[in-house]
Amino acid sequence: MAASVQIVDYVEQGQSLYIQLKVIDAETGTAVEGEVRFLGELLYGELIHEKKSPLADPVRIETIAYLKTHFGR
Repeated sequence: MAASVQIVDYVEQGQSLYIQLKVIDAETGTAVEGEVRFLGELLYGELIHEKKSPLADPVRIETIAYLKTHFGR
């Protein structure tokens, strides 16, 4: 496992789900905090964006999979 994901807080408003999280990237040895948002089934946010994310790519993909599984979306 290349990522350790900690959910700090989340709030659901209609079809939107806002999630504050902290991800520890084992590949780079850094911890990154940020916010992502589910709009229906779609996940948005710079933290998981393919080009803007500060996370290593395998960690970013693992974080996305974890969030989708954890929140059932």
